[in-house]
Amino acid sequence: MLTVKPLAAFTDNYIWLLKHDDGKHCVVVDPGDANVVIDELTKESLILNGILITHHHNDHTGGVDELKSRYKVPVYGPENSPYKGITQTLSDGDTLMILNESFKVLAVPGHTLDHIAFYTNSTQTPKLFCGDTLFLAGCGRLFEGSPAQMLTAMDKFRELPPQTEVYCTHEYSLANLAFANAVEPNNGKITQTLNQCKKLREQNKPTLPSSIEQELAINPFMRTRKPSVVASAKAYKEVSNMDEVAVFSAIREWKNSY
Repeated sequence: MLTVKPLAAFTDNYIWLLKHDDGKHCVVVDPGDANVVIDELTKESLILNGILITHHHNDHTGGVDELKSRYKVPVYGPENSPYKGITQTLSDGDTLMILNESFKVLAVPGHTLDHIAFYTNSTQTPKLFCGDTLFLAGCGRLFEGSPAQMLTAMDKFRELPPQTEVYCTHEYSLANLAFANAVEPNNGKITQTLNQCKKLREQNKPTLPSSIEQELAINPFMRTRKPSVVASAKAYKEVSNMDEVAVFSAIREWKNSY
């Protein structure tokens, strides 16, 4: 069993703290800010067992060196990463055992070329820690990868169990849902989710985790085969014919300027 807690960092980041059911041992995912993690470990008298990194961007790795130095823990991350603080590299299909739980590594390039996600179904509810690849109702910008690569990542996520909890690392939900509503204005589930998320943010609560089931219902980047999304992509690009990669690319381009 794992307990997952969000640690808010910067303006909209979440550092995910995974705590073993013994209440003592934990790992953190993408600690861009060391002080946020140190404060939580101190307050709760927790023992840090490791650090999981999804990709090299500084808001996900900026606190790693200080944490590694202070707690002498391994840092798990992608083998092809420009970030050099990783001590145990991982590639697609690898299995990581930590906190007595098994995590499968999924290579999901797109946002960056080194991006990986961590998936576990050894807990009561499957969990996906996906960094900046999949967001609630959105996906990451394509800073390094291609639309085809990101679409392949979405396909990997589609294959996960519907009940899988999705732990992304930014509070982008309201903006993403507003865009999703523009793509599919007749999708009532988007409107319903937007209203729920607005209430949570009004109470200063996270809108996360999402779930694969929810993303399949509201996320335009997971719905690029749906006629309503295809029609919106064609209208945006003013063309009559598109394959799925072109649909994805059009929706991503539209979101960049939305």
